[in-house]
Amino acid sequence: MPGENLTRDEARERAALLSVDGYDVELDLRSAVADGDGEPRTFRSVTTIRFRCNEPGASTFADLIAPGVTAVTLNGKDLDPGEVFDGSRIALEDLAAENELTVDARCAYSRTGEGLHRFVDPEDGEVYLYTQYEPADARRVFANFEQPDLKAPYRFEVQAPEGWTVWSNGAGELIDGVWRFAETKPISTYITCVVAGPYHYVTDRYERVLADGSKLEIPLGAMCRKGLAPHFDADDVFLVTKQGLDFFHDHFDYPYPFGKYDQAFVPEYNLGAMENPGLVTFREEYIFRGKVTRASYEARANVILHEMAHMWFGDLVTMEWWDDLWLKESFADFMGTFASVGATRFEDAWITFANRRKAWAYRADQLPSTHPITADIRDLQDAKLNFDGITYAKGASVLKQLVAYVGQDAFLEGARRYFKRHAYGNTRLGDLLSVLAETSGRDMTVWARSWLQTAGVNSLTPQVLLDAEGRVAELAVVQEAPESHPEERPHRIAVGLYRLTPGGALERYARVETDVHEPRTVVADLAGAEAPDLVLVNDDDLTYCKTRFDDTSLATLREHLGALTDPLARALCWSALWNLTRDALLPARDFVDLVLRFAGRESDIGVLQMLHAWADSAVVHYVAPEWRETGGELLAEGALRELEAAEPGSEHQLAWARFFATVASGETDLALLGRLLDGTEVVDGLEVDQELRWAFLQPLAAHGVAGERELAAELARDDTASGKRHQVRCLAARPSAAVKAQAWAQVVESDALSNALVEATIAGFAQPSQRELTAPYAERYFASIERVWRERSIQIGMDVVRGLFPSLQDSPGTLRAADAWLAAHEGAAPALRRLVLEARDDLARALRAQACDAEADGR
Repeated sequence: MPGENLTRDEARERAALLSVDGYDVELDLRSAVADGDGEPRTFRSVTTIRFRCNEPGASTFADLIAPGVTAVTLNGKDLDPGEVFDGSRIALEDLAAENELTVDARCAYSRTGEGLHRFVDPEDGEVYLYTQYEPADARRVFANFEQPDLKAPYRFEVQAPEGWTVWSNGAGELIDGVWRFAETKPISTYITCVVAGPYHYVTDRYERVLADGSKLEIPLGAMCRKGLAPHFDADDVFLVTKQGLDFFHDHFDYPYPFGKYDQAFVPEYNLGAMENPGLVTFREEYIFRGKVTRASYEARANVILHEMAHMWFGDLVTMEWWDDLWLKESFADFMGTFASVGATRFEDAWITFANRRKAWAYRADQLPSTHPITADIRDLQDAKLNFDGITYAKGASVLKQLVAYVGQDAFLEGARRYFKRHAYGNTRLGDLLSVLAETSGRDMTVWARSWLQTAGVNSLTPQVLLDAEGRVAELAVVQEAPESHPEERPHRIAVGLYRLTPGGALERYARVETDVHEPRTVVADLAGAEAPDLVLVNDDDLTYCKTRFDDTSLATLREHLGALTDPLARALCWSALWNLTRDALLPARDFVDLVLRFAGRESDIGVLQMLHAWADSAVVHYVAPEWRETGGELLAEGALRELEAAEPGSEHQLAWARFFATVASGETDLALLGRLLDGTEVVDGLEVDQELRWAFLQPLAAHGVAGERELAAELARDDTASGKRHQVRCLAARPSAAVKAQAWAQVVESDALSNALVEATIAGFAQPSQRELTAPYAERYFASIERVWRERSIQIGMDVVRGLFPSLQDSPGTLRAADAWLAAHEGAAPALRRLVLEARDDLARALRAQACDAEADGR
């Protein structure tokens, strides 16, 4: 639609013209349950908007994406829908000072997770609905002014099939067959929400006495599909929720402002979660159907706390436009870990942050599409792509640096003033910086310019000079920036010195905090220290940088990485070594060797699982092609060895079992997976539950050992929505030209699959062992993506363009094909070009790493 992609300039013009007083939204969702063999396509949506216009007589538009509009009434005058509605906008002419707009529309149920998503559970035929709007899909459900700075209160009324329950942002009750909900506080369109269906619902309550002596009571609720109810550990969800509410009340000094607190775990969800006030939605994969490691529970707790932080950072105070998306996402990402450490059993969450979350940021910040944390967001397509590693993980890393820079007390006091000063309003960068300047006494403009308004990641490398006695004569930190983004930043860092003990441990014996501003900074306080075996220049992970090593330190890690006693220091070293591998400074086979020798000694399960993912990626993408088979065999041997050595029943045993399945390819390894599946072989303590069965089946399918019959039998055993997704992925993974043709057609040529099954099909299509089989699709990819982007929703378009890029065809020819497409499509949608440019850059990085690894052959 020509007006579907709202621009920043249009939003600013409309915000200057209008003030919105309130919405009344009536939805009739009774059509969600199919009649006979028919598939319901639309539902009725009637919206009344009361708003003021600063320039009577002016014109503007309301947003609505719908198959049809039945009636439009503006200030009592009926407008012709055919004249004023173009499929995405409703033209509004000759506005009065005070206006009332009523739109009666037929809106479409979604199968792509955008707008009002409709899901039919294959297990029992039940229908479930939920909404997902960010950044601008509320207009798929009701007419509105779809931009974050036109906040307003909302009243929702919903008619639903008999026997259903309906939830929204405010408390609701069923009155005369209609669900009526309390009016919300002023909020943005994208965080309104409706969830409806026969959900399994559990309740609890949070109580707290506030500083003024009053009592705060918050009704808690948690829900999921009935089919997942046996696996739903709502008690743990409520435990983390209460711990988080305590933590944020302690630190924010602003009572939770949105009444109740429901949390819905919903099917076929595109995101991790969404911070709708009073009704947070999560992907249902956070309900675990089988045994998982502590890392999975930690990740869920982090997401719960991340979304909770949004109740203040994002919902109470909202960015004016998507340029300042970081004002909510960076803060929530930081607060998720900060609260995990401060309030829950996951006291080591900063280790996970350093090892896993920052890896996302480092990758994103080295792409050609990198951008400042405060980004230049021209339109909604830009906004959609900016939910990335910069806005989330780099932003959170920079906030951690900010806390080190201004002090935790000043940082939190700034947050408290920010909430009170801007409650229910919208802000820009300057609004936050002004309160931080007040509380810290520091000039924030230089810090903000360096950290928030520039892109790229710096590298910090130690230089150590020893005197005649073998002590440190001088230790300096060298700061380097890439040519593309030559900004040198102020870093508050800790430099740690480590040495090997007589017992073989690698322990820290000296630590100094210092500020690094220049290309070379001497750390004077470390002069005279004993010569270190290892220098860690970002000890304790205070800043955001790529850590490098001097030759002595790197040699120490090659032989003694597993001897590092501090788990955070170990995680930082692993992360640094992975960055060296990605930057083609360390041969990928050397990284694989380090994992094989030292990962078995890793105590932190989250770090271990990250190492598994990195090692697999190293063999798939970064080792020289002629060494891939050898590398894969070595990983499989190592994984099996560690699986057999792991403590029976431990989470480490489970992690190694999953990794073994990921890398198994030889006949013997596949046969072992088959025996574990049919029970003819048992690993002591390893429970092969349903989720692990599917993990074992995928490599069997990808290597032609398990076929359609075996996968159908497994689906009969696990005839659930989760089982169907697993089966679809395994079916698409089979090594057959006909299978690949069918999978391609289902995703690229048809829109019949739901978002979840598109994701599963793409995941199965591209298998590292099937490079020759999928080679013909490289040319088809470049011929198809512009049409796909034009015809499909942005979420599906993103999934297809990212997921089907021929990254496994890792040759200069594929690089040339990507370059040719970019050169020939300069006028393509900027968001589409960005996705191709990013995938092209990943491919070029892989080729550089392969060249580095090939040189290792001659050592």
